[in-house]
Amino acid sequence: MDHYRPPFTFGIGGVPLGNEFSVVTDDDANAIFKAAWSAGVRYFDVAPWYGLGLAERRFGSFLHDKKRTDYVLSSKVGKLLKASKTAHNRELFPFSPSPNDVVFDYTGPGIRRSIEDSLQRLGVDSLDIAFVHDLSPDNALLPTPWEEQFAIATKGAFPELTRMRQEGIIKGWGVGVNTPEPILRLLEAADPDVCLLASQYSLIDHKNALDHVFPAVRKKNVSLVIGSSLNAGFISGSARFNYGKDSYKIPGALIEKRKRLREVAANYAVDLRTAALQFSAAPDVAAALVVGVSTERQLLEDVTSMQTKIPSEFWAELKRQQLIEVDAPTPA
Repeated sequence: MDHYRPPFTFGIGGVPLGNEFSVVTDDDANAIFKAAWSAGVRYFDVAPWYGLGLAERRFGSFLHDKKRTDYVLSSKVGKLLKASKTAHNRELFPFSPSPNDVVFDYTGPGIRRSIEDSLQRLGVDSLDIAFVHDLSPDNALLPTPWEEQFAIATKGAFPELTRMRQEGIIKGWGVGVNTPEPILRLLEAADPDVCLLASQYSLIDHKNALDHVFPAVRKKNVSLVIGSSLNAGFISGSARFNYGKDSYKIPGALIEKRKRLREVAANYAVDLRTAALQFSAAPDVAAALVVGVSTERQLLEDVTSMQTKIPSEFWAELKRQQLIEVDAPTPA
């Protein structure tokens, strides 16, 4: 069958707009959306998890009065939100004012409820893509081992999403994860359209995705949305690598690799963040790149980065110094 592939190659992701890393105000969030729309951005990726409802409310408050066919919208399923006076939300999202607790539910009815709840928070009538969220070995919050939750999803979430695709509530579905195993396992268990590959295909870390995930999705005609191409901002200078409460514990080898990448970039007058974004967007299986932004300026810099010319000698030098894999696709 023909699988849905998002038609826009660049989008904004909702992690920072759920106040994951710092406080972003509603006014600042709205300014980011306005700037993104003016700059031609038409793909928006969000999740109930981001700020426990905060990000979806913000995306919805901007998008609900736009013509629905003018943009692509993806959200996530598998984490239901329930308002609670004793919510543990502050432990999970200290910067979000959300009153919600999270309940993991990868059953069929749970998935349908998740999408209905998202549509209400967003104020829209359909999602283009639903990603089954964080059904992955790195998710320490799952109530039972991830393989058990995956088995529940295989009987529940995956067939339900296939039905919702047939009903037209969504156009496509897949998983949205930070590790390769769930994507590889999903390709054997069901017929997804597109998966969100987060934190796995960046200048710093891409060999496993290149060698194992890309050939597997290519074979099944499944595309990828690439997320966290800066490893949660690490490549552009943040003091964290990827996500989680231990993200500040950065291995020395990664800091050394970033230093060497910066040196090559400086020699070729290339902005390393620009190179990182373009690198992650280059593979044939990458339908779209989504970037998280917490300021209007970041958003405009990222949009500009996607249009900036990088000399081919820069990529050749990275390969010569073995800073990227020899067979990694680079921007034309």
